[in-house]
Amino acid sequence: MKKLLSIVLVLLLTLSLMTGCGSEGQAEVPKGGQEEKPSEGGQEEKPSDGETPAIAKENIKIGVIHIGNPADGSGYTYAHDQGIVEMQKEFGLSDSQIIRKNNVNDSDPTETETAILECIEEGANIVFGTSWGYMDTMEALAKEHPEVIFSHGTGYKSNDTNFNNYFGRIYQARYLTGIAAGLKTKSNLIGYVAAMGKDNSEVTGGVDAFAMGVYSVNPDAKVYVKVTNSWFSPEEETNAAKALLAEGCDVIAQHCDTPNPQLEAEKAGVFGIGYNSDMSKDAPKATITSAVWNWGAYYTWAVGQVLDGKWSSENYYGGMKEGLIAISPLNESIAAEGTAEKIAEAEKSMLDGTFNVFDGVIETNDGSTVGEEGKTLDDATITGGINWYFKTVVEK
Repeated sequence: MKKLLSIVLVLLLTLSLMTGCGSEGQAEVPKGGQEEKPSEGGQEEKPSDGETPAIAKENIKIGVIHIGNPADGSGYTYAHDQGIVEMQKEFGLSDSQIIRKNNVNDSDPTETETAILECIEEGANIVFGTSWGYMDTMEALAKEHPEVIFSHGTGYKSNDTNFNNYFGRIYQARYLTGIAAGLKTKSNLIGYVAAMGKDNSEVTGGVDAFAMGVYSVNPDAKVYVKVTNSWFSPEEETNAAKALLAEGCDVIAQHCDTPNPQLEAEKAGVFGIGYNSDMSKDAPKATITSAVWNWGAYYTWAVGQVLDGKWSSENYYGGMKEGLIAISPLNESIAAEGTAEKIAEAEKSMLDGTFNVFDGVIETNDGSTVGEEGKTLDDATITGGINWYFKTVVEK
């Protein structure tokens, strides 16, 4: 009888232990509820459904693919790298945990693939690709390396496992800088150096938002666009600015990587609107303000998600409210009178939701209209479907 009782007790104990186990004998991970913290001591936590395993802070390595060189000290790559530096400081990561690949030509898939694979070979858990042209290569490598997170800046592709896309509502800042340009121009001709033309919604949406800002304070002004057909081409950016100046433009704005258009504006004794980083340090006598990115808002958030085991392939699209985009301090010594007040008024209405750049019916330069009264174009349309120019925009 004692022997039989012992067997029963053993069976009951075994059943009670199995109750707290999953189907594979692993302890179940709570879903939802309490916030999970990054794991300690190099141990990785099991993720919730659709999320990646947590990575201990000392084990994370981050690869970054740049089209230019952060050492240039201004412009697109510099702005991205400043965001990486901000994230690194936030989490106290060592320099050895950041793997930078600079001057990677985004129109060369082989060069792009080599740079990304080198990051993976050096132990990268997550790779950020900062330029449009890296998109297809990152998509392919994400399938081949499911253990690595791929995060692509600009563009539009992603998957449902380990590849996402990040960008933001830069058109908000574009509109505000358009106000500064529209109030400053005397010739009513404003130049805009654009990396791509109407087939690229990122650039075209920015041009349109800028022109709408101009139009809101100066309906007589026109925006002349000169396209370089390159995301990074210092020589072409310079030449485009010179061509616009020859047309009589007295304010030069830009969607291109270098501060060269601002430098040309300063040489010509006119004014400019910078992009990516505050370009007043490059051309202090010309740059009124700049549409700027604070990429640290995204990089800090994304790496925090990885450390917490909460990263998912959901795309990221932030704006002024998230601190991702802004305009640089106004150069009051050269800005037109009343500029600060007009910008502050528009910014306030954007932040409180009473005004959106792409509200209502919008007239295009071919006489057609887009949008509907009482409605705002959605983010998907703005980032992936704009292939029209606002009515005051002329491509030269």
